[in-house]
Amino acid sequence: MNKNKEDNITNQNRKYTLSHHHHMRIRWQEFYTSDNITPARDATLAEKSIMVGHIGVMLLSCGTGAWRVRAAMNTIARSLDMTCSADIGLVSLEYTCVDRDGHSYTQALSLPSTGVNTAKLNKMEAFVQEFEKDKGNWTIGQIHNRLDEISKMKSQFKPWQVGLSAGLACGGFIFLLGGGIIEVICAFFGAAAGNYVRRKMIDRHLTILANTAIGVAVACCVYFLVFTLLHMFVEISPRRLDGYIGAMLFVIPGFPFITSGLDMSKLDMRSGLERMAYAIMIIVVATAVGWVVALCLGLHPQDFLPLNLDPVTLTLLRLLASFCGVFGFSIMFNSIPKMAAVAGLIGAVANTTRLSLTDWTSVPPAAAAFIGAFIAGMLASIVRRKVGYPRIGITVPSIVIMVPGLYMYRAMFNFGLVSLNAGALWAVKAVMIVLCLPLGLIAARIITDKKWRHAG
Repeated sequence: MNKNKEDNITNQNRKYTLSHHHHMRIRWQEFYTSDNITPARDATLAEKSIMVGHIGVMLLSCGTGAWRVRAAMNTIARSLDMTCSADIGLVSLEYTCVDRDGHSYTQALSLPSTGVNTAKLNKMEAFVQEFEKDKGNWTIGQIHNRLDEISKMKSQFKPWQVGLSAGLACGGFIFLLGGGIIEVICAFFGAAAGNYVRRKMIDRHLTILANTAIGVAVACCVYFLVFTLLHMFVEISPRRLDGYIGAMLFVIPGFPFITSGLDMSKLDMRSGLERMAYAIMIIVVATAVGWVVALCLGLHPQDFLPLNLDPVTLTLLRLLASFCGVFGFSIMFNSIPKMAAVAGLIGAVANTTRLSLTDWTSVPPAAAAFIGAFIAGMLASIVRRKVGYPRIGITVPSIVIMVPGLYMYRAMFNFGLVSLNAGALWAVKAVMIVLCLPLGLIAARIITDKKWRHAG
């Protein structure tokens, strides 16, 4: 009785600070009854299972696909002498860990939102590899400290830097779509302003639909404003206004689009379908806002004016624009500059090859997209073996620039005007390319990754 009274007094004196957020934060430390010097392999089943779940949900928060999250959870579970079965979605996962005695522990975890952070993903993959190499012979305190250190990693870049990276990415993007120097300049300022505003809203934890809609609206309006200012000093064709589409392409959800295809190829249907639905939601909101802004400003998308460049010059400029575009997207995904530069080089080769096939051969755009993504996947596998960067942190930025954002916007614009035939044509073109991009990565992954090409 005396011991029970002491326990009750201790529980009454313990101070709880429950989260006031709609998605309540998990207090990981309170799952542990063992002290920090206890070896992880000697912890209780519940404690070891929580370690597995904590690592899994941290990887999920980085934007990586279900296959990678499950592989990491399995690695940690094996090192702790357990088996793990996980069901993974876009922002949630449910898993069960079973020890050698047949005892099990089941847990459900969720995130308040989704995002992409390739720098944190790189740290998490390094953590899992080191843990496996040491065969799980770490103390609970060591694991806590490493995970806390990674969790507290803030974005490497300030909002204005992320804004400039979006400007760089969209400036390169609009040139690759056929825009000239005027479109590049206006798209740069429009995307920079739009993504700066979007980042500030994200930092204040505003909902994804709000920051996407306002970011796109700001980008389009700033494009129009910069064009108007330039038109006051230089004679510019009004058709140059059509480049406003490029200013909004920073919202393209490349990571969920590509990882959805990768997940479904491994029969992670829940994660794949959820990611696809998320990507479609972002695209619908972004293109709808762009359409409304276009109606308000009296804009109508048309083909860009011809650049009249010879093949050699055009190819060299495409290499430069592709590098700039991929580098900018990588910085937006919080990649370290070296990783962003590597992705930029891979993207420059892969995307320029794709565009050259489309322009100067009879290869259809969808097939060219497959080839470009395949080249990016093969080069990324080589780089991973040499440097060790996460494959997905290199491949996705390098092929985001291949996503047909222009086609998607034109489809929505024509649907909005009830031009169903034209809208369906652009939509089908976009869908074919979007389907072929992950297929190219999957083909490269099957060839270069032994674990990936086996179903078990």
